[in-house]
Amino acid sequence: MANNIVVVALGRNAFSESFPKQHERVKKAATAIADLVEAKYEVVITHSNGPQVGMIQTAMTEYSRLDPDRTVAPMSICGAMSQGYIGFDLQNAIRTELLNRGIYKPVSTIITQVRVDPFDRAFNKPTKVIGRLMTKSEADKEQKKGNYVEYEASDDGYRRIIASPKPIDIYEIDAIRALVDANQLVIAAGGGGIPVLEQHMSLKGASAVIEKDYTAAKLADMLDASTLMILTSSDNLVIDAGLETEKPIGKISPEEAKELIDGGHFDEATSLPKIDASYNFVSASKGRRAIITNLEKAKSGIKGKIGTIIES
Repeated sequence: MANNIVVVALGRNAFSESFPKQHERVKKAATAIADLVEAKYEVVITHSNGPQVGMIQTAMTEYSRLDPDRTVAPMSICGAMSQGYIGFDLQNAIRTELLNRGIYKPVSTIITQVRVDPFDRAFNKPTKVIGRLMTKSEADKEQKKGNYVEYEASDDGYRRIIASPKPIDIYEIDAIRALVDANQLVIAAGGGGIPVLEQHMSLKGASAVIEKDYTAAKLADMLDASTLMILTSSDNLVIDAGLETEKPIGKISPEEAKELIDGGHFDEATSLPKIDASYNFVSASKGRRAIITNLEKAKSGIKGKIGTIIES
């Protein structure tokens, strides 16, 4: 491998909707990260922000309803809040775990903006549910603002649906790289990053959320990391989940990964982004690998002993 930089993507199982539960769960994530640091890897972390960003968006919406002088917070602002909230919990848990092991290594959270394409097809087909259940009257108001809503028969209410465009660029990449070069552990592009549109010299927040696995792959590519590690609640990805043909995936080549992707073996909302992002990262340059495995088995995963591993 060209270097010892590993970009770690933490899934929602590392966090919680409850403040006390999240405080406990991030300790497990901190243990996994500290294991990688002890193995002499330079670690950069990105993470999911669902359902936290939804909690924040709901809270800010309710605040505006209670006080008409307060405007509803845009999704970009909610995303920024989630980066700060989750980053605070993570960096403190990791700092404590490292110090308990006799390791002094600064931990920093970077509020990260990620460029998206205004013409991305995802804006024409929103897929991500955000916020609380709405009445018909509330849904009509959202539609008048230009937002997309869908009726959910099972809950007899309406949900706001937002787009999930692909990441194009990471604006704070130079700052992230400088911190990594300075031997610091960096938490960046949380929740897939704050999606922004470039307008001349300004950046405008987009009403969207970016799939964190694709941003993790983009971040790893821009840092020219040797390893992308996506940590989940499962030891391996499986093909044909829930069917008689279900089978765990171990070590495979990029070509084999592409065949599985093209064969439609993965759920579009869960496992597909993980293996697709991993394939994109590994196939972009030689000497790279991607590991998808259980959060609590990261130490074995980085050694190649467990997980779905894609490498040339």
